[in-house]
Amino acid sequence: MSKIGIFGGSFNPPHVGHVNAVTTVQKKLGLDLIHIIPAAQNPLKYPIEGATPEQRFKMTSLAFESYGKQFIVNDCEIKRGGKSYTIDTIKTLQQQNPKDDLYLILGFDAFEEFGQWKDSTKIIELVNLIVVSRPGGEFPESKDSLPEFFKPFVTQFEFNVVELTTQKSIQFLTLKDIEISAADLRKKLRTNRNTEKFLPLSVESYIKEHHIYQTIGPKVGDYEKFTRFCLDFLNSKKAIAVRAFDLRSIVAPTEFSLIASGTSTRHSVSLAENLIQAVKEEYGVFPQSLEGITEGRWVLVDYGSLIVHVFYDFARQEYQLEQLWKNGKELQ
Repeated sequence: MSKIGIFGGSFNPPHVGHVNAVTTVQKKLGLDLIHIIPAAQNPLKYPIEGATPEQRFKMTSLAFESYGKQFIVNDCEIKRGGKSYTIDTIKTLQQQNPKDDLYLILGFDAFEEFGQWKDSTKIIELVNLIVVSRPGGEFPESKDSLPEFFKPFVTQFEFNVVELTTQKSIQFLTLKDIEISAADLRKKLRTNRNTEKFLPLSVESYIKEHHIYQTIGPKVGDYEKFTRFCLDFLNSKKAIAVRAFDLRSIVAPTEFSLIASGTSTRHSVSLAENLIQAVKEEYGVFPQSLEGITEGRWVLVDYGSLIVHVFYDFARQEYQLEQLWKNGKELQ
């Protein structure tokens, strides 16, 4: 009987934090083999501008090519296409390895969202969980501090191991890691900042060779026209108090900024989702990054030289962002 790990993610791009997590788990917990599996599309995340699934698979293969036979970069989810559900991948690997123990490796952010996953209860009947921390992260210290989903399944909580009623376990592992995220790396790459210490050399070379994570400016063209398109679209969807600013005459992190409100967090999310779809249809681009779409209090849609802020209206009153742009030019 072998111990087989499963480590999935977007890997957009794969970085030294990913490599460190997988190699540390393999070494400390004695896993015989780890499948590293780039997702076709994470069902809990929205598409953003960046690498194709095939490019992410190639970059991930390059990141792990020198680490030995204990690591396999598996393209099963990309071949399957569509939204990538972990339960489907687990069932596939279980069929291929019926006598082996499976261990799902995930970060603490994913662990906290685990109850939202498809067939989450079935997952903890089939696999053990290994939860790794980012730098400075704190793990639960008792049953009461676990995410609500897990509490009914706990039979024993001892130090860094939780035993479950499903006969599986959760083990917490602290990493010595570099503080970096894929989102931060994409921003650095688009602005030509140094990423040498965050990316394996082969991955960095591949990104440069294939011009991945370039600014979307050439696709958008005239950003003032683009801002007016977004302004008109949000007005057409009954957003509240839509205002757009040309900030090129002042010091600001972007050239144009747009702010709008929804009547509820659900309305704010709907406005942002519809805007993203409209821009994709009109300009052929997704945002460079997207924040706050799950909560809906403040959704930030980053199109490079235009950043769109969609607030739940009460939250907007709290932050008063317009005051930061009062010396810019408001677009009518």
